[in-house]
Amino acid sequence: MAKVHPNIAVPESPAGAVVEEEQQQPAVLTVWRKSLLFNCDGFTVFDATGGLAFRVDRYGSSSGSRHRRAEDVVLMDAAGKPLLTVRRKIKLSLSLGEHWVVYDGDASAADAKPLLSVRRHHVGLHRRASDKTLAHITPLGSSAEAAAYVVEGSYGRRSCAVRDARGGGAAALAEVRRKESVGDDVFRLVVSDHRIGAALSMGVVIALDQMFGGASSRTSLLPRSWSA
Repeated sequence: MAKVHPNIAVPESPAGAVVEEEQQQPAVLTVWRKSLLFNCDGFTVFDATGGLAFRVDRYGSSSGSRHRRAEDVVLMDAAGKPLLTVRRKIKLSLSLGEHWVVYDGDASAADAKPLLSVRRHHVGLHRRASDKTLAHITPLGSSAEAAAYVVEGSYGRRSCAVRDARGGGAAALAEVRRKESVGDDVFRLVVSDHRIGAALSMGVVIALDQMFGGASSRTSLLPRSWSA
């Protein structure tokens, strides 16, 4: 098997392994769709130097915090501190449908703040070939006035981008890119805009994996039947 990254160094500082604000250069992360813990599903994310930036470890619905829902997927820093929680929501309305909410920190806390809603794009009976939309991202809470975003491309092919929903040929804020010679379970996440940042971009990736994880060689953390 090809190397995922040349080393697996855990940074000294527990938080802030990846600087999210005021980035002058794009942050290039290597995402491994596997937990480093035995018998555990998740993600392991390395920064450009090979240091451990983020991790997701899921033992199963009966493990972890007794207050945490089985649908919750928690993004942690290298030291295991919860940074974001991605929670699946289901609405009966066709206009809303199935979507995921990204919370700040541990969503089991009473004061957890919702940051983003990631909603699967509703496909009608006759989808146009030019329609590359996968999902819609809406800021929530104190960020509700910020611009909405759209995810375009194919997560299953590890080729998709987050862009400003207003269009106009806007550059990608974050992109999932295929990493050659290592299969679908290892890919790059390139974050080019501090408005969304590395941790939130990874939260969007987790939501996309819940929506379209069945398109790869492994099931998602919550098994899905949809693929794109």
